[in-house]
Amino acid sequence: MSVRFEATIEDLQQIKQRAEIVNGQIILMPPTACLPGYAAGEIFYSLRQYSKRRNFGHAVSDNRAFIVDLPHRKSFSPNAGFYVGELTTHFYQGAPVFAVEIRSLDDYGSKAERRLAQKRIDYFAAGTLVVWDVDLMSEDVVRVHRSSDPKTFTIYHHGETAEAEPAVTGWTMPVNDLFPERTPS
Repeated sequence: MSVRFEATIEDLQQIKQRAEIVNGQIILMPPTACLPGYAAGEIFYSLRQYSKRRNFGHAVSDNRAFIVDLPHRKSFSPNAGFYVGELTTHFYQGAPVFAVEIRSLDDYGSKAERRLAQKRIDYFAAGTLVVWDVDLMSEDVVRVHRSSDPKTFTIYHHGETAEAEPAVTGWTMPVNDLFPERTPS
């Protein structure tokens, strides 16, 4: 007979990389690669400027843990986000109002699509209002999913300006800012 132990928040604290607790197990996530890391940093920077201007909320960078209490999920670790709760020396308590998931190389195919769709459902169940699905390898760069209508999403392309209404009211970001500037050679 095998005994299965459920991972705890204390177990998560011991992990030295991006990870989440799903179905009682710690799910390790690969380090963020170059281009996704660049995009995550740009989103964080833009959200931080918004937060400072408005004196409201907190921009959240990559590799942060949000503790939630869903039947099968105990944490999230988005690539970037926006949080309106209190900051403490512990993990964030509750879900971000806005979460950004930037696709890595293993986030393609039917199995990955199902996993990403389930994660959005989990975000919404935990209280997140808006989730960005960022695909830097697609023409459809930013897909904005809202908890108010999870089956419908808005797509933003190069040259357009994306938003995260109603989670981050009045905040926008040019899609082109997700990519490094290229200088003519």
